[in-house]
Amino acid sequence: MNKFLNVILLICFLCSCSEDKKINFNGSNITKAKINGNFSLTDQYGANRTLEDFKGNVVAIFFGFANCPDICPTTLIELKEIDKRINNKNLQVLFVTLDPDRDTQEVLKDYLASFNEAFIGLTGNIEDIEKMARQYKIFRLKVEEGNSYTIDHSSAIYLVDKEGEVRLRYPYGFKIEGIVDDIKKLIE
Repeated sequence: MNKFLNVILLICFLCSCSEDKKINFNGSNITKAKINGNFSLTDQYGANRTLEDFKGNVVAIFFGFANCPDICPTTLIELKEIDKRINNKNLQVLFVTLDPDRDTQEVLKDYLASFNEAFIGLTGNIEDIEKMARQYKIFRLKVEEGNSYTIDHSSAIYLVDKEGEVRLRYPYGFKIEGIVDDIKKLIE
């Protein structure tokens, strides 16, 4: 009986020391989806960037385009507010263009500076953009409108943890407080 009790106590002790403590997040926890978050794109300053460049930081990723009339600027304003509330060097916001034909490095530099100069804009050839969009399960469709076009796309903010694992997803309009709370959990 004494050996049995010791085994039970040992198991309880080992379980209490486990690193696998459940964290309750506000956003959709997509960790188990094992999304391959890796990419190789060019930032607004001409530097090649990969997800590895941001290890040690929590990364907020948003897909959009500079000519977007409503959802993209609204989300970038929300990300600006989130960044202000976090006030921590361990958060990096990445804006991935879904319109690389029009969103040149110069366009991205000017566009993102109007929100937050610390935000990084990513562009590349259409194949690389579409590949990353597929990895993150982002819908993208170029829709002709007379002599121009728009980009229909799904809208979500993704959070990548400090080790580079895609962890959380927030649909458009999610409460800022919930995102801020989750980022703080991932930073700690």
